[in-house]
Amino acid sequence: MAELTCIVCPRGCLLKVIENHEGYSVTGNACPRGVPYAVREMTDPRRMVSSTARIEGAIHRRLPVKTSGDIPKGLVTKVCAEIGRLVVIAPVACGDVIIGNVLGTGADVIAARTMERVP
Repeated sequence: MAELTCIVCPRGCLLKVIENHEGYSVTGNACPRGVPYAVREMTDPRRMVSSTARIEGAIHRRLPVKTSGDIPKGLVTKVCAEIGRLVVIAPVACGDVIIGNVLGTGADVIAARTMERVP
């Protein structure tokens, strides 16, 4: 049995997940969204990544970035390493793709802020 705190809605239900011969049995959810969350967390945990990348030619030295979608939890460290190797050149608009299809996950690393070029 596994216990998870559901993060789908603000209630934060304590979910109990039991694996059986039919799949997974989930209890403790107050809304129907808790069941698919728990099953996905047990079978294919995924996370969004938020970080910063180096940027040159802008007013700030770091550019906030994030993934456009969730990625497999096991790849979070590798995605962060890819972001750490980046040097972005200003100007950058919020939503610009910084790394397309990062590590083949289907998610892009995108700029989370607009940064103009400083003369």
